[in-house]
Amino acid sequence: MRPSEADLDLVRGLVEIPSVSRREGEAVEWLVARMAERGFRANVDDAGNAVGEIGDGPVHVVLLGHIDTVPGEIPVRIEGDELVGRGAVDAKGPLAAFIAAATQPIPGVRVTVVGAVEEESPSSKGARHRATLAAPDWCVIGEPSGWDAVTVAYKGRLTLHIALSREARHGAAPGATVAEEALALWERVRESTADQGSGNRSFERLDCRLESIEAGSADGLVERAHLRIGYRVPPGIDPADLERAAERLATSDGHTHVVVTTQGREEPVRTPRTSPVARAFARAISAAGGQTTFKEKSGTSDMNVLFPAWGCPMVAYGPGDSRYDHTPIERLSILEFARSISVLKGVLSRASDRII
Repeated sequence: MRPSEADLDLVRGLVEIPSVSRREGEAVEWLVARMAERGFRANVDDAGNAVGEIGDGPVHVVLLGHIDTVPGEIPVRIEGDELVGRGAVDAKGPLAAFIAAATQPIPGVRVTVVGAVEEESPSSKGARHRATLAAPDWCVIGEPSGWDAVTVAYKGRLTLHIALSREARHGAAPGATVAEEALALWERVRESTADQGSGNRSFERLDCRLESIEAGSADGLVERAHLRIGYRVPPGIDPADLERAAERLATSDGHTHVVVTTQGREEPVRTPRTSPVARAFARAISAAGGQTTFKEKSGTSDMNVLFPAWGCPMVAYGPGDSRYDHTPIERLSILEFARSISVLKGVLSRASDRII
């Protein structure tokens, strides 16, 4: 199975336009134009998302995939059966598959495809804007799951920035440097999470990582250190509790001032494997010759934003191997892209069937 030339041109053209998070404008305008050519009622919404609507009817399905990528230029090319390029898997491949599958309207079903901005940033601006709108009947989040798998759960996320500052000291002065103070604080924070979320599976474990550290004295008057600490939070643990615990450990003393700032926070999310949209995927995958696998992921997605707001039947789905996410060898199987389009068409054809 191979995609049509038009669908292959769509995904390749989208991958060829750089769209690092918060710099998605050119890709958004291009995608709006391509959706309009396919008969979508297309526009750019107030958050900067690319939005296309097609079909009419009482059933509303939202297919939302993010159009932004992490940094890192990868020459776009086709190698054998694979499209290579930044965003091919995460998540322009799934977004292009959404558009390809929805191009032929389904009677009684209104489909809204959203190319959301800033998913790779803590802001999640695109999804947060859509969350303020009325909930659809079904929602599918565009993330790589593999053509015959569906994602039903994501860990939560908490990102903290901790700033330490104190008057500058001579390099030979006794006591810890500000960098050493920062590292000691990091160790206290890490140790405080050691007995939490200690399940046997990766999805059940709480991960706490030092993502970056900087220290020094730029002006000769004040010494500063900056920590960025990232948590991956399993169900059963409240990110707000972790935030408060870090604040208790990061106390200022008479010499060093410490400030904790939350840069991003999402709750863990799990959706039912028996929801109507999950059952529709299981049947569509079976019809395409596959056997459905349900996945739980340690990362986050726009599902973490939209499911708490909408509460409608929701899963994440898309072609591609998530092990290539954010890597220098990001690539998408063209055959898998075609198969996912077939599955998505099967799901949309079942959207108005109340007996699934």
